[in-house]
Amino acid sequence: MPVVYFVKQQQAVECPVGTNLRDLARENGIDVYVFPNNLVNCRGNGLCGTCRILVEDPQAVSQRTRCDERKCSWEGEHIRLACQTKVLADVRVVTNPRKILAWTNHPTYQWMKDLA
Repeated sequence: MPVVYFVKQQQAVECPVGTNLRDLARENGIDVYVFPNNLVNCRGNGLCGTCRILVEDPQAVSQRTRCDERKCSWEGEHIRLACQTKVLADVRVVTNPRKILAWTNHPTYQWMKDLA
């Protein structure tokens, strides 16, 4: 059975292949949301995009779903939605990854990088 290591929480959790990462985190007391999104979110339907996680090995998790592709493909292959990701092999996960000015990586703001 694969082991998911939550880096910030320093917690390793064993789970069956195909386990949903959001459900696994919630079952083990790990919060994938940042306030106030822990109170108001889409409950794992891939609509809000607030359960972003960073997976160190994208090959160890399932392929992107359409919702995952729409919400965070522009951030790179390592950023995924926990609610749309299933575990296939051992993987390290960072919950609530933060990048300084990450929004500037979105294609809409590409013109700002050209000015610098």
